[in-house]
Amino acid sequence: MPALKGKFEFRKSPRTTRRSLLFALGYCLMLSTTLSSCSEAKNNAQQSAGSPESVAVSSTTEKQVVRIVRSKQLSALAVLEKQGSLEKRLEPLGFKVQWAEFAAGPQQLEALNANGLDIASTAESPPVFSQAAGAPLVYLATTRPSGKAISLLVPVNSSIKSITDLKGKKVAFQKASIGHYLLVKALEDAGLKLSDVQSVFLAPADANAAFSQNKVDAWYIWEPFGTRNVQNKIARVLADGDKLRDTGNFYSTSRQFYQAHPDVIKIFLEELEKSEIWTKDHPKEVAQLLAPVTQLDPPTLEIMHNKYDYGLLPITEKTITKQQEVADKWYSLGLIPKKVNVRDGFLTPEEYAKITPSDVLANK
Repeated sequence: MPALKGKFEFRKSPRTTRRSLLFALGYCLMLSTTLSSCSEAKNNAQQSAGSPESVAVSSTTEKQVVRIVRSKQLSALAVLEKQGSLEKRLEPLGFKVQWAEFAAGPQQLEALNANGLDIASTAESPPVFSQAAGAPLVYLATTRPSGKAISLLVPVNSSIKSITDLKGKKVAFQKASIGHYLLVKALEDAGLKLSDVQSVFLAPADANAAFSQNKVDAWYIWEPFGTRNVQNKIARVLADGDKLRDTGNFYSTSRQFYQAHPDVIKIFLEELEKSEIWTKDHPKEVAQLLAPVTQLDPPTLEIMHNKYDYGLLPITEKTITKQQEVADKWYSLGLIPKKVNVRDGFLTPEEYAKITPSDVLANK
């Protein structure tokens, strides 16, 4: 203490002492903040650049979250959540998985655009509507059509026997969904237009209630809603999408998430494809695993398994061309405000080669 006394002269100048202390404390605080900011900036830069140090950094800090849509269908995505393999693969990268539930595809892409979701799974139409609204989404992969898993339902005692009988009737569906798209195609095949029916835009849960209360005359919906209503003797299937559907589902993300975390997307697609293969080859085990998810008994799910064609498909020029046809159809009907160039949401072949599993690329 005498050395300090001689240097700073605490007792001889109380005013100077207070100023010196305040200055010293302020300087230390500023230095600490600056060093902390520099360290944080360095860590962020390492993670964005994908440097080897990023894994070490993430192990000592709070894990980042990748938010993926939860599937409540008989799907490989639902199996992936139950098996937990994705979580194990992403843990070394400093990521944990959060599964988020949404009513349908359009709601997913609204969340994707609002930074409330990172990976979505929808049919072909929601991305088109999202692109028309200016959202910078990225198409990651596609699937086989599985048209039998989408049904046009009518009440079990309905007098409606064919698509032409729908003229003037109330038909419920989620706007911008696969049900919307297949209704357009079914009506056109029967020589009718969308304006020939009364469109009732309802999310699946609301449509289910309206249909069971006979407030609508028909409902275009996907599984497991169809099978549950048939089992409960509420509905019968007027038609399914087997011959009508010529598109698959899409997995998509935001442009921002793709650019920041292509490594996460690559691992997601690898684990998803493994799940697709396992789901295809193990119908009994899948039925047991997903019975609580779908609210259907295992024997029913084993039968339903045949309605799906499992496995991812690579993005090709044919995929892009077909998606452009979908976009042009919605524009011609006046249901999107502007003509959409879907290619804006697709990556280059070289970019797809970096994130797509090799066995999926072999399906080109």
